[in-house]
Amino acid sequence: MERKVQYRIAVLGATGAVGRKMIQTLERRNFPFESLKLLASERSAGETISFAGQLIEVEVARPDSFEGIDIALFSAGATTSQVFAPEAVKRGAVVVDNSSAYRMDKSVPLVVPEVNAHAVDHHQGIIANPNCSTIQLMVALNALKEFGLEHVVISTYQAVSGMGQKAVDALRSEVEEWRQGGRITPTLFPLASQDAHYPMAFNVLPQCDVFLDNGYTKEEMKLVNESRKILEMPELKVSPTAVRVPVLYGHSESVAVRFQQPVSPTQAREKFAQATNLVVLDDPSQAQYPHPLMAEDTGETYVGRIRQDLADPNTLLFFVVADNLLKGAAWNAVQIAETLIQRA
Repeated sequence: MERKVQYRIAVLGATGAVGRKMIQTLERRNFPFESLKLLASERSAGETISFAGQLIEVEVARPDSFEGIDIALFSAGATTSQVFAPEAVKRGAVVVDNSSAYRMDKSVPLVVPEVNAHAVDHHQGIIANPNCSTIQLMVALNALKEFGLEHVVISTYQAVSGMGQKAVDALRSEVEEWRQGGRITPTLFPLASQDAHYPMAFNVLPQCDVFLDNGYTKEEMKLVNESRKILEMPELKVSPTAVRVPVLYGHSESVAVRFQQPVSPTQAREKFAQATNLVVLDDPSQAQYPHPLMAEDTGETYVGRIRQDLADPNTLLFFVVADNLLKGAAWNAVQIAETLIQRA
């Protein structure tokens, strides 16, 4: 991509939760933009969104919407990305796609800038933004990679916003229904498309996305496959369990990592402290450790509860938290765009 002073940007899926966060993040990070085009479906066309002191009207996304665009940030679902990404690339734009459409495509870089910024150099017009739960895990694991990663066991505690705004609204409705003394009427969780629904309020559900034939969910297999691709470790052992919890924003992860050698908590803290955009909060005596409310509305990844496995000196346990809509989606996508122009 040609290096410029300012860039013409498009956001596809501009009225969705992540799309709006992308727009806010572009402004917060003072992205060098010449113009910003906001795109969505016909249903959302005509809405206005505030950006840099002006109101921008949302337009219907069409193939020719990407004429003259330098960088297009997509967050409109895999099907929409498969339709419009080739059209945008054909017209000269570089697409940063937040959907699952291209993540495991061997020709498409899957990027967490703190981990594998070099991968953007090999794009062919599309760069994939990883899954939210994968991104924060990668920021933490990469800091310890030199010790020799062997096996990662991860249990996630994922916020309902990972399912979109409808899930945030549903959880709030359940809590209000309970507050008024009525029984909770489950309507959405674990998935709107399933026949069986369970209360999300005051509950945890060991299902994120649909189950596959191997007994794991799609979300769990994303953790396996995306981690291997980003870390460039195709044989890395990853054992995932993904759980939905009644939290609005912020994914948490309990991680156990076995290394090729003994690693002490002190060594891990030192490496975590040196990592970019990774905040260490690890003082149990003062109840200092990461939690979702702490991460909300930030672009950092937080790590704490760092301790050695009682039965294996080669294994460390720790807790990782990040805002799933920001670092897990919009913030990381804008960081990819920044990396792209820095390396142009």
